[in-house]
Amino acid sequence: MEILVIDGQGGGLGKAVVAALRSHFPSAVINAVGTNSIATQRMLSSGADHGATGENPVRVLSRSADLIVGPIGICIPDSMYGEVTEAMAAAVGQARARRILIPVNICGNIVVGVPDTSLSVMIDGVIKAAEAVLKPEG
Repeated sequence: MEILVIDGQGGGLGKAVVAALRSHFPSAVINAVGTNSIATQRMLSSGADHGATGENPVRVLSRSADLIVGPIGICIPDSMYGEVTEAMAAAVGQARARRILIPVNICGNIVVGVPDTSLSVMIDGVIKAAEAVLKPEG
């Protein structure tokens, strides 16, 4: 099982997601791609197996991922203060992987109908969704 976590800006969301995924899915390969080196480093420090930074790693790793996790902005070109390129958003959107998108209401993107919740509640939601997506079929 290969999980791709994508984050940008300060990498705090990605760091929390990687830590939670690592504790719940210890045998998964977790790849972390930051839109900047700070985000990448923070995700690596919380347990990602591999890390890379920028557009090309998003494009390459989206092809092989079983699950992609990140803030909703990873699907929107120019979001996250311009850190997400058109190619990144397209790679995420066109990936065969299932996507778990975290509804972060910042950077000009407002998700209507989603209450403001704490990071820990959102991370719990990520884990529940990941368990549903990654459960063995039988």
